[in-house]
Amino acid sequence: MGLFELVSILLTLAALFGFVSHRWLRLPGTVGVFLLAFGVAFATSLAASLVPGAEGVRDWEQKLIASANLPATLLQGALAFLLFAGAIEQDSAELWHRRWSVAALASLSVVISTAVFGTAMWLLFGWLGQAVPFVWCLVLGAALAPTDPVAVLAVLEHSPLPGGLRAAIAGESLFNDGVGVVLFTVLLGIATGAEADVTVGGVAPIAIWDFVKEAGGGTLLGLATGSVAFWAKKQADDASVELSISLALAAATYSLALRLDVSGPIAVVAAGLLIGTTAERHVSSEKAGRILKTFWQKVDAILNAMLFLLVGLEAAILSSWSGAVLLAALAAPLVALAARLASVVPVVLAHARYERKAGAIAVLVWGGVRGGVAVALVLSLPDSPHRDALLTVCYAVVAFTLVAQSLTLGRLARRAFPDAG
Repeated sequence: MGLFELVSILLTLAALFGFVSHRWLRLPGTVGVFLLAFGVAFATSLAASLVPGAEGVRDWEQKLIASANLPATLLQGALAFLLFAGAIEQDSAELWHRRWSVAALASLSVVISTAVFGTAMWLLFGWLGQAVPFVWCLVLGAALAPTDPVAVLAVLEHSPLPGGLRAAIAGESLFNDGVGVVLFTVLLGIATGAEADVTVGGVAPIAIWDFVKEAGGGTLLGLATGSVAFWAKKQADDASVELSISLALAAATYSLALRLDVSGPIAVVAAGLLIGTTAERHVSSEKAGRILKTFWQKVDAILNAMLFLLVGLEAAILSSWSGAVLLAALAAPLVALAARLASVVPVVLAHARYERKAGAIAVLVWGGVRGGVAVALVLSLPDSPHRDALLTVCYAVVAFTLVAQSLTLGRLARRAFPDAG
């Protein structure tokens, strides 16, 4: 299947599912597209096993998914533009005001969530008789620890929240992807190098250095490329020139980060924040700034729909579930909520700026929506006896957060902060 044909099919299906969701289901775009894609793929898989001659449709879907290659498409391409689109929309001043909360949520909370979720799933798998090594459970925990920026930012549009809490949630979702990917990479290296135990001797210092190098290097790279783009943007007040600068900034920063072996997600977020709200206010004319923001909103919407279309199709293609894995998948969303609670509470309690801390904790926990990044990371795992079990659990958590949590977060926010609008 050629690239143009593949993109044409994905755009058509995303538009069709988006239209059906908006016209009849009245669901948010990401949720509607995900559910429809999952439902169609699951129905065709079921029909293929019951109706003679229906295997062709399922085979075509599997060929489409294989051609799309979600891990490579997202982690080595689309994620750059999705994160940049999210970052350029944020108020840099408000994020800076909440910098310590955002930093803690994007780093410390990711580590805590990874440890809690990984340990709990290791115990649960063992209790169910489905032995999965501890380090592989930590790898799964690292994939699921970060909140998904695409899903979170879409949900926040419909959730009335105080500005400070909204900024903290948005900032966390933008930066914790980079931290999560780095942690996932480090743990995966340990898992594939020595599957038995996570040792402390020589591995920990190397892992910590890799973590610091990727995260810190990504930040410095993003600030450097963003500064160059800021200077170029300052020289011309022309919408088309600014659009080309922003596109080049997102693509070049992410590509250069991959080449330099630093965090691409963190680099592109740093660049986007630098060139975004503050730069627009001080450099661009009102017209050019409005065009720039509208363009990236549309890019975000289109890539968003295509991403969750692929996630929905992927989730329905699992061929075999054992009883133990199915039970683990059913329990995994509750484990994920418990891990999220354990990672959020210390941060909120340590920061006096949060008013109504119980409400802030509830919103942060329930707003921890996962999405395509988690699925892409787990899909990128090498073949092993544990891959199918980890993938099934990942899909269960993603599906629960996308449907149950994102659809009810607005109602929870209105109850927790009734005067927030």
